Amino acid sequence: MSDLSDHDLTENGLSHTGAGRILLIACGALAREILDLIAVNKWDHMTLTCLPANLHLYPEKITGAVADAVAKHRDDYDDIFVVYADCGTGGQLFDKCKELGVAMVSGPHCYSFFEGNDRFAELSETEFTAFYLTDFLVRQFDAFVWKPMGLDKHPDLRDMYFGNYTKLVYQAQTDDPALTEKARDCAARLGLAFERRFTGYGDLTTALAAI
Repeated sequence: MSDLSDHDLTENGLSHTGAGRILLIACGALAREILDLIAVNKWDHMTLTCLPANLHLYPEKITGAVADAVAKHRDDYDDIFVVYADCGTGGQLFDKCKELGVAMVSGPHCYSFFEGNDRFAELSETEFTAFYLTDFLVRQFDAFVWKPMGLDKHPDLRDMYFGNYTKLVYQAQTDDPALTEKARDCAARLGLAFERRFTGYGDLTTALAAI
């Protein structure tokens, strides 16, 4: 079975009736985590729709895709919340969300809000040679890292790309030994030291709970 977060999820079966319905427009890479939080917390007023996770390979397309999704769904919900951080848009997504009157997750990227934005800001002062992976990116390492960078065909490029990195930090959202071993293998393939940090869902939980 394909990973939920690999696909464009539209009204994922969690449609609800009643007042106060909120649509979450999210990056597909966050689908598992958001669905888990909705289920665990019984946030029955929330519905999730996801944009393709591979938009992260083309951040210049994210703002337009989010704006289109807001326009498509605005009349069907009482409120809309955008589950993207800045994600390489250079502030354009924030400006567009402000223009559209919808809120979004705070932070520069998912690595930051999973760690906790304040904590990540502290770590970044000394951890600027770290390469980060989340649960999603560990699962999809070949599709989102190895192949897009051409390392499947030209592995000799590895040191050119990663020569200035010193370690791979696996930000674990879940306690999954199999994922940890896969993350360790990813670090070995990149020639980097390995560090695992259990972050859970970090500020993502706080952001969704607040709405």
